[in-house]
Amino acid sequence: MTEAIKPTGLALLREPFPAHQISKLPKPYKADSPKGKCAECGGYHGLPAVHLDYVGHAALTDRLLDCDPAWDWQPLAFTPDGLPSLDKIGGMWIKLTICGVTRLGYGHPDGKSGGNAIKEVIGDALRNAAMRFGAALDLWHKGDLHGDDDGPVTEAPKREAPPAFDPVAAHDRIAKKLEAVTSLADLAEAWKSESTTIKEITEARADLGKSLTDTKDRLKAELAPKGDAQ
Repeated sequence: MTEAIKPTGLALLREPFPAHQISKLPKPYKADSPKGKCAECGGYHGLPAVHLDYVGHAALTDRLLDCDPAWDWQPLAFTPDGLPSLDKIGGMWIKLTICGVTRLGYGHPDGKSGGNAIKEVIGDALRNAAMRFGAALDLWHKGDLHGDDDGPVTEAPKREAPPAFDPVAAHDRIAKKLEAVTSLADLAEAWKSESTTIKEITEARADLGKSLTDTKDRLKAELAPKGDAQ
């Protein structure tokens, strides 16, 4: 029986990553989505969200070392002080050399700051450049992924389309929630927790948004101690 020949060099870089080296990255459907405990990944982030597969910095570095122990990267440009040069938005172009072949890549801080931003830029640039060699190409086609080191080991998730927003159903749910409050503090907390959804309802149906506002004002008047200014 002929033993399968294990890929080496650049061919090894094209091999799929094993499941235990693939992490998941939550991407909320909206930037201002209310945060909460995620039942799928256990993290605290905007909900609802889709979870995308990605390979972290540590797993990629391990693969690069297996392909070429002498691999190297350099910034495409340097500052007068000899430090890597960042562009106006904090990103950086790099040259990644593996097995004597050099290709470009780009990384950016993804909203991070300080030392975490620099680490994110480097990790993102390495993943981007390695993708030009074919590393984790099957994952990259699903989206633009960012992350620092490997996250918890998880199975590859199924991507689902965001549910369609139903302003009428959302109005009825929030109206029932408001009717159930028994104090001004509960009313304020309920209104605050639903503020994003109330805004979406108002944008979709002004009459429904006004209905919720009228309900809040009525409850506020009913719950306020007698003699208080309304």
